[in-house]
Amino acid sequence: MVGGGQEINTGEAGISEWIQSLERSFTDWDIYISDRLNDSEYSAVEMLKKIESRPNVKYNESLHLAVSMRSFRAEHVSLLVKQLLDLSIDEARSTLEKVRAKYPIVITRDLAKAKIWLKQQARGTERYGIVVSSQAERLRPHAIFVKSPMDPIHWFLDGKDDVRSSYYLEDVATEFDVQGLELDWVCVTWDADFRYTEKGWEHWSFVGTKWNHIKKEERQNYLKNAYRVLLTRARQGMVIVVPPGDIEDSTRQAKFYDSTFEYLKNIGFNVI
Repeated sequence: MVGGGQEINTGEAGISEWIQSLERSFTDWDIYISDRLNDSEYSAVEMLKKIESRPNVKYNESLHLAVSMRSFRAEHVSLLVKQLLDLSIDEARSTLEKVRAKYPIVITRDLAKAKIWLKQQARGTERYGIVVSSQAERLRPHAIFVKSPMDPIHWFLDGKDDVRSSYYLEDVATEFDVQGLELDWVCVTWDADFRYTEKGWEHWSFVGTKWNHIKKEERQNYLKNAYRVLLTRARQGMVIVVPPGDIEDSTRQAKFYDSTFEYLKNIGFNVI
């Protein structure tokens, strides 16, 4: 079984690489694959074209696991995140309506409010924490140091009285720390590395003292998939923080963040 949209670092490849290996080295094999691999998250369109003339390729809808069952509450969340990232606004709105009742998702410009919301939602030992993109270099004014090492053992396992645990809401985890793992409640803090615009998503990397455009398609996909990972880590609900920026800081201009927040608001997420 191969998931879609999980490639987040150099050298990682998804279903397209499996297909390429079959095309390159196992031309006599029968290939049985899902008939829905044209979806954007699989990045397999080119490889599918290469094998479409092979007589031993069988497409079967039963091979596609369409529903992500992270928890009884999160049945449609992966689809919602896919639609959000693919800029399918109408579809995202429709899916959000299915999600609302069992899986709360709220947005805010205030990290302090997000922390309060997390603590109010969690019951007993339900775990919560903050996750951010590994490219989120300009969250430092919010006391989020993405390059500061965190110990995943303490972060995921220690209790509320340990400053190293996720409960303390001081150390944060990136997509590399949380890929394949989950929390009950998650705060996704969204930096200016991945920005919504009317022309689509813009991809940025902070180097030295300024943001630089990410131009390579491969790296753009890694960044998009990083946010896919971050937005699908919660079993029960999440809060998304899009900071307001700072007019006096050229690296955190309001325009870097406002359009992303308005996009999320336009989909229909409740604001706190």
